[in-house]
Amino acid sequence: MHSIEPMILRLGYDIQFEIPAPVAIVALLNVHPSRVADLRAPDELRAEPETTQVESYLDSFGNRCSRFLAQKGALRLSNSTLIYDSGLADPANPGAREVPVQELPHECLPYLYNSRYCEVDRFSMIAVELFGGMPRGWSRVRAVCDWVHTKISFGYQHARPTKTALDVFTERFGVCRDFQHLAVTLCRALNIPARYATGYLGDIGVAASQDPMDFSAWFEVYLEDRWWTFDARHNQPRVGRVLMAVGRDASDVAITTSFGAANLTHFTVVSEQLPQG
Repeated sequence: MHSIEPMILRLGYDIQFEIPAPVAIVALLNVHPSRVADLRAPDELRAEPETTQVESYLDSFGNRCSRFLAQKGALRLSNSTLIYDSGLADPANPGAREVPVQELPHECLPYLYNSRYCEVDRFSMIAVELFGGMPRGWSRVRAVCDWVHTKISFGYQHARPTKTALDVFTERFGVCRDFQHLAVTLCRALNIPARYATGYLGDIGVAASQDPMDFSAWFEVYLEDRWWTFDARHNQPRVGRVLMAVGRDASDVAITTSFGAANLTHFTVVSEQLPQG
């Protein structure tokens, strides 16, 4: 993947529900605060009907969230915005070292623990057996990505919301999030802080996918002195990745969480490069 020229991306979504009875909803549908400076148009969740009052807040992971009470009937959540992108592929530093646990920043420690979809304790022996003898640091994380990418088969028919990293390891197939959950869990079992990430990833600089556009999942690891992007599903540096949210796993960064019934009726996502000029 070679870098291409700086660009403007159009980002957006149109998500519709049928609401049987009033229900509280939390949505993580904004661009991550770390990318706000790149926005070239407002990034605001539009809820229809407009009687829905939307409050915005930052969660404990630093993600921008929206909360509101949806009334009975049709609900539409939509947005269209523009963002500047450097055109550079995901940054890499093959010399980045692992940081011993006792030297990690406090805020990295939660990303070493078990979480809803990542049973780190069940992988301690597996991870050491597979990757314990490899050079520490960047190359070991790369080896985890290569292994997951090679061993796990992709298919939307394999999606289910309860699937954990151990399920993925056992069954050897899954969707985007399953690849990342397994890679995150293996890294944590090697004492490398790893967190789940979600956002926009359009087909920029790669062959167009035949599947409908969706939000994408990847993961980040803490090496040397910062977080780095890795992607066990695509397993190559990509251009035009726009972060929306990070957390311990998919349960922390659900696009929408409804505290009661909300039946999805329509879902489209857009991430595309605008023509130059």
